[in-house]
Amino acid sequence: MGASKPAPPAFLRLAAHPLRWRLLTELAASDLRVRELATLTGEPQNLVSYHLRLLRDGGLAAATRSSFDGRDSYYHLDLDRCAEGLAGAGAALHPALRPGIGTAPPPVRPRRSRRLAVLFVCTGNTGRSPIAEALLRQHTAGRVEAVSAGSRPGQRLHPGGVRVLRDRYGIDVADQRPRHLDTVAGRRFDYVITLCDKAREVCPEFPRHPRRIHWSIPDPASAGDGEQAGHPAFARTAADIDTRIRHLLPVLQQGPITAGSSVVSSARR
Repeated sequence: MGASKPAPPAFLRLAAHPLRWRLLTELAASDLRVRELATLTGEPQNLVSYHLRLLRDGGLAAATRSSFDGRDSYYHLDLDRCAEGLAGAGAALHPALRPGIGTAPPPVRPRRSRRLAVLFVCTGNTGRSPIAEALLRQHTAGRVEAVSAGSRPGQRLHPGGVRVLRDRYGIDVADQRPRHLDTVAGRRFDYVITLCDKAREVCPEFPRHPRRIHWSIPDPASAGDGEQAGHPAFARTAADIDTRIRHLLPVLQQGPITAGSSVVSSARR
């Protein structure tokens, strides 16, 4: 009798289903709610929920309760786990497909005449969006114009966010002050990224229809007002945002998105 055939890797068994692959591709672009995913895929909501549960059980996706409507949840894709799954699937097929073997460095893209502009939005502009602004600026060495604003800005940046940026990333934002969305109204952005479920609902439209992305990230300030009380929450939040920024960089490298290409924005309305 012949040797038993190895089963396909778990990642392939999960991702190969057409609907689950579609859900993965949508969640790779933005955090979304079940009803939005049902609209985008054209499938019944109960069927979408079933396949989302399989993705959650497989560790590829996670859900967080919406801070805007506690009865709702946003789904988020774990791109690091997806990368590990893809790499493992390649290595299982042939040793030459292990990451780093036979790969060439990506080509250098020509310098653009205009810097990409990215706006990060949360409610208070005191924690999440300033952290994202600072980290994107650091990762791109200023080659991308990073801006942040809030729908209801606070008086000052939260000390927990200031501390974690200084201690873990070597970034000093102590002199930065929150700004209102009105101060950037009319400016041209290529991407508008909301990091707060409440801010997503009130974020205005901008000229030339920038691509809209949503990152459903809980407010780290809810852990406490003091710097010591909020530090662990801000450290986790900054790490989450830093991971998302790293995953955003290849998307930004592709250049500006043409008007009308944002499926996320159309699904939300």
